[in-house]
This record gives sequence, structure tokens and C-alpha cells, in this order.
Amino acid sequence: MSPKNQTIDPEWPPGTVRIEDYSESSQASDVILEPKPSNDPNDPLNWPQWRKYLNFGLVSYYVMMVLALIDVATVTWGPVNLELGFSFALLNDSYAAGCGALCIGGVILIHFALKFGRRPVYIFSTAVQCGISVWSAKMQTVADLMLVNVLSCIVGALAEVLVQMTVADVFFVHERGLMNTIYFWFMTVGATLAPLAGGFITLSQGWRWVWWWMAILFGAGLVGFVFFYEETMFGDPPINGVPVSETQSTEATVHKKDSIETAAVEGNLTPHAVAVKAEAVEIDHSIPEKTYLQKLAFWSNSPMPFGQLLKHSYQPFLILFSVPAVFFMAVEYGIMTACTTVPVTTLSSVMTLPPYNFGSAQIGLMGIPPFLGTTIGTLVCGPLSDYIALYLARKNNGVFEPEMRLWLSLVFTPFVPAGLFMFGIGLNNGSHWLLPAFGLGICGFGVVPPSSAALTYLTDAYTDIIADSIVGVTFIRNLISTVFVFALAPWVDRVGLTWFYVTFGLISTLVLLGNIIFIYFGKKFRVMTAGRYRQFSEDNLVLREN
Repeated sequence: MSPKNQTIDPEWPPGTVRIEDYSESSQASDVILEPKPSNDPNDPLNWPQWRKYLNFGLVSYYVMMVLALIDVATVTWGPVNLELGFSFALLNDSYAAGCGALCIGGVILIHFALKFGRRPVYIFSTAVQCGISVWSAKMQTVADLMLVNVLSCIVGALAEVLVQMTVADVFFVHERGLMNTIYFWFMTVGATLAPLAGGFITLSQGWRWVWWWMAILFGAGLVGFVFFYEETMFGDPPINGVPVSETQSTEATVHKKDSIETAAVEGNLTPHAVAVKAEAVEIDHSIPEKTYLQKLAFWSNSPMPFGQLLKHSYQPFLILFSVPAVFFMAVEYGIMTACTTVPVTTLSSVMTLPPYNFGSAQIGLMGIPPFLGTTIGTLVCGPLSDYIALYLARKNNGVFEPEMRLWLSLVFTPFVPAGLFMFGIGLNNGSHWLLPAFGLGICGFGVVPPSSAALTYLTDAYTDIIADSIVGVTFIRNLISTVFVFALAPWVDRVGLTWFYVTFGLISTLVLLGNIIFIYFGKKFRVMTAGRYRQFSEDNLVLREN
């Protein structure tokens, strides 16, 4: 944490910041921008809102397409089985292999985003996914089946890691809850509506055209990234290894740090006294704004040496198992993701059989309920997440704690197991398709707040190590999905659909109730791990001072 940021007390743990300044004379409060932007007009935090939204819109499209590429395959399983002779067990295993590949993709490729920026990695990933879509359209062998699933998911793992880096690059603390909710909604659109569209394409044009359309849409995304996406990795050009902004204010910064720390140690200064209102940042117009071509440079180059990049092959796992919040949020996010992916594979293997006998289009239509549930959850959760954070911060004299985001997760907890129970028991009993469909919608409604809150909590609490944290989260999230997908068939064969989904619902409830522990003890955990966090932050050679 930078000592020059006046909204943070030196004794506060990571993530505790002042985001509102309350004026007793005017009885009004002002939102404080955190992290504090620099005075450079090229700083993404200083971009006008339309540039931020255009940037995030392209990222959201990318996320939607990656999830579509992963999940659209399930509606093609029937015709693929007939044409190529691939068994449903093999097709299920190929899906699980893709989930496993998602575990390692971030670990392999995150180095490039940290060294060369977000833009080249987004472009590279989109181009590769476009090529893989063409490969899928021409698939003939089991090797093709496995390789397109594994390779697309290795590259697609970047969707989860890069988005959180982009959110931290561009948006302030009081905006991140909404952005992460929107991000999760686009993930759901890709996962639920792609099978719907894919089902009708399979019926009208054949299953291979599903992949040709994916190639076309990825191609459109590639054009968008090449001509419109701006780099969000930002740092002042260093002088003798020291950022310019830091060099220009070193003396004042050191003096301020010494006076604050001395006062805090002597007891003359309370946290509220330290956290004075942040001054508005004035843009230095003497700094030239980048031209269009400069903004679209293919890559940037951070001062991080290549040797240090090797740390990011193992540091995510050190963070994962040494910072309690990262591990818990990873498990929670993984279980919520499994609540979305496991029913998808169940639909394709159960509802194609009697008494339902659904075809590709009907299987695709079952994506509408979770889409509607997630959309309603997004409309409710998106604005509420940041509103509740601001409201609770105002009640706390303007001081924001990341745990304030977790209250919303508890409110939505009952919807997740309720939806899973309705879906699993309904299918097991051969109930009218409306019951499992309604269960999917209820479950989709319930998973939005805890999923969004888990990601936003980590972005707020551990901003400087968010890249490595999300790599660890992605590993656990996809490991959980892989385990459930691989175990689904033998587990159901042993206990039946009813008891599988009852057990699954109880596991999800137990995990979600873990938010209570972090609501009451999360700050203590952040205090306990503050030293570790700062060490990881220094090792990361953070470009921006927060």
C-alpha cells in the first residue's frame, strides 16, 4: 500500500479503505476514489466512462464467447454420437478433460499478461479460439475431440484471470461489484444461451455449422480487439528503476509516512483522523495523451524481469494455501460454477432419454431458465452490491471493509439448494419438464451474488496480487467442476439423481454459510496475513501504487 494514499491508515489491513467522506456541516457525503488515480490522462482510471465501458464491453464479449465455446458442445452430442460413433461417456469425459485444462491455463499463460500487457493476450487468445472453432468444425477422430476441448480450455482459462485484472486496472472500489456482476452475467449468457442457439443450428444446418458460427463470431471479436481494445496495464515510465510519480514526490511522501506512522504509534492519531478526505486528482495536461495508433500498440513491456515471471508459476499456490480468504473464495466460486456446469451435462445425458426424449433444440431451450434466473439475479445483485457497500461504509464513518460485500451472499443462499433439489428430484421422478426448468432458474438466480461477491471481495482485499490470486481461484474452481463432472455418472449410478442433487445442494449450502465466518472474522484474517500480502505485493513489482 502506498503511503501517499491519504484514504488508508498505515495500521489498517489490506482492503480497508475510506471511500466516503462525511461532512457534518453539510450533512452530506462524497464518494472517494479508491485506488487514487495518477495525474496522467493516459491512466485507465482517468478514462471517460464511455472508454471504460467500451473496453469492458469487448472483454465481456470475449468471456461470453469463451464460455459458449466450452458449453455449446453438449447439444451436438446426439448427432456426433450418430455420425462419428463417440459414446456419451466419451463425450462427457472430453468435457471433463476441458474443465481440467481450465485449471492449468492461467498458470501457463498469466506470465505474458503481466509482462506484455492485457491487449496482446486477449488478441492471441481470441485468434486461437477462432482457429480451434474451425478445427472443431472439421473434427473426425477421438484425438480431435480431446485436443479441441483441452486446447480451447487452456487458452479460455484466461477469460477468468484477465477479466479481474482488467476490472482492477480500470474501475474504482465502489464500481467493482457491478462490473463483476455484469461479467458473471455474460459468462452465464455464454454457458446457457449458446446451447439454445446451437440446438437450432444443429437441427437446421447440422452440428458442424455450430462450430463454423463460433469461428465467425470469434473472428468478429478479433476485429474488435485489434481496432478498439486499449491496453489497461498502466505504470509510469521508470527513472533508474523508480516510477516518475514516485520520484517527484519522494520527499513529501516519506515525510508524510513518517509523521503518520509516528503519530499512530504514539496514539495521537486514530484511524479516522488519518483517513482524511482525498483531494481531487487534477489531470496534468502537459503529459501528452496517446494517439490512436499508440493506444493500439500490439504490446506493452513492463519492467518486470523474465526471471521474476517464473514466480507466477508457483506463487498462486502459495497465496492459495497461505491466505484463508483466497482459498475459501476459490472453493465458494468453484461450487457455484459447478452448480451451473453439472446440470448442463445432466441435461444432455438424461433428458435425451424417456420419458423426455428431448432433441438438440429442446435441450438448448432448457438454457433459457438459468439465463432468466441469472439475468434477474444480475438486475437485483448488480446495483445492490455497490449500494450495500456504500451504505455500510457510510454507517462505518466512511470506512469500507471488503466483508461488507458478503452480506448479500447470505440473503441469496437458500435459492441455490432449493433450485438443485427441484432440478434433481424432478428429473429422477420423471416430473413435467417445467419443474426441473424452474429449478434451474431458481439456482441461476441464487448463484449470482455469491459468485460476484467472491471475485469482488478478492479484488477489493488483495488488489496488488489479484492476478496470482485469481489464477489460484481458477485452479480450484475448475478442479471442483472437473471432479463433479467426472464423478457424476458413477455417483448417479450408485445413489440415483435424487440423492446426488440432495447431497450437492447440502454441500453448496455448507460452503455458502462459510461467509458468516468471514463476515465476522475476515478482517482478523486480513490483519494476520497482512505481512504475507505485502511480501507477495513487493515480489510482484506492482506497477501502480494504490
